[in-house]
Amino acid sequence: MNIQETKEYLKKLSPSRKLILGFLLAILIGTILLMMPFSLNEGKNLSFISSLFTIVSAICVTGLTVVDTATVFSPIGTTIIIFFIQLGGLGVMTFSSILFLATGKKMTFHERELLKEERNADSSGEIADFIKKLLFIVFTIESIGAIILTMEFIDQMSFWKALYFGIFHSISAFCNAGFALFSNNLEGFKSNVVVNLTIGYLITLGGIGFAVITSFIAVIRNGVDRFNLTSKMAILISIMLTFGGMILFLLLEYSNPDTLGDLNFIQKILASYFQSVTLRTAGFNTIPLGNLRDATIFISCILMFIGASPGSTGGGIKTTTFGIIMFYVIGIVKKKENIEVFNRRIDWEILNRALAILVIGITYVAFIITCILVVESFPMEQVVFEVISAFGTVGLTLGITPHLSVFSKILIIITMFVGRLGPLTFALAIGESKNKAISKYPKENILVG
Repeated sequence: MNIQETKEYLKKLSPSRKLILGFLLAILIGTILLMMPFSLNEGKNLSFISSLFTIVSAICVTGLTVVDTATVFSPIGTTIIIFFIQLGGLGVMTFSSILFLATGKKMTFHERELLKEERNADSSGEIADFIKKLLFIVFTIESIGAIILTMEFIDQMSFWKALYFGIFHSISAFCNAGFALFSNNLEGFKSNVVVNLTIGYLITLGGIGFAVITSFIAVIRNGVDRFNLTSKMAILISIMLTFGGMILFLLLEYSNPDTLGDLNFIQKILASYFQSVTLRTAGFNTIPLGNLRDATIFISCILMFIGASPGSTGGGIKTTTFGIIMFYVIGIVKKKENIEVFNRRIDWEILNRALAILVIGITYVAFIITCILVVESFPMEQVVFEVISAFGTVGLTLGITPHLSVFSKILIIITMFVGRLGPLTFALAIGESKNKAISKYPKENILVG
């Protein structure tokens, strides 16, 4: 196949498939770079599977690791990791569009459609303007976070090292990646209010979605009297999950000596808040998670599966998907004819999409959990936690990641990839067909419940 035929073939691919190819190409490049001697500390080596796992975790903004990032990788290696975290947070096609804008080239319709697919936008007409706003928002938030964190780290290290650590952790937090340059993640800062709140707010802003942030800015700047429905839903569900998760974590782990038991009351609230926020696809932790109680693990899995908001740096089935299904169930109970949210009626097509995402997500996670349980001897709750963490691009673990077999690591790699792209996007890319039905079958009722 020559260059021209390749171009024609790529043009015929659907946006979903082009998006997958873009991510795969970036992953290949990153895997090779991370295996180079300049990416590793002296005396360290990295296998192909470990390099692949790390770079997929970075570009899929997950945070699961099979090696200690702090000790294995050189400054060049960690810079490569944070570059791919930023790339994954912005999105491969978003990053490509930045190059187009920087060189003065116009974006084609196909390129705008790719960006629409990746950013989960309603239309592709104003994508270029959205990208400019996105860059301004991202780098402003990350810069503020980096400055605050640098000032906190400077007491423990030199200025330049503190600055690098501040930048790294700010990007990692805003992109909901969860990579840390401390061997015990952020456990050494469990009592540090500034670090907890700064990282927490960076995670929240990154996970709430760029559309929500721009809506909020529009309300402040232009005096717009209301948020759009997506923003309202994302904010409502995010608040419910964050503070609901915090209260449940506090109650369930309050007397657990291995987690919150030895902390004073204020520290327990702070740690519970941080863990609730980070369970929404971030991957940082300030307390050891290996000895969480079973009930806490179960609640954590629910929070990780729901994940962040659409168009954000996070994964999961998304807050709005959960919200639509929740309001649909409420409508069924109240015997309403339509799905009503904030005095608006939701189209049934949106519910169909939400239900498809939920079913595909549950089915996929159940399949991967089953496969890993067949080949591994770890307790079921640890495997379930690991798989959902990968699917939700969370990055938290109960300690089994480095000890998984190669087969299980490959399954986790695929799961991180599926979680980053979104289960529906991935399913459409595999099963997409351009053939539309020209006839409809007769309707018939079926008993349920």
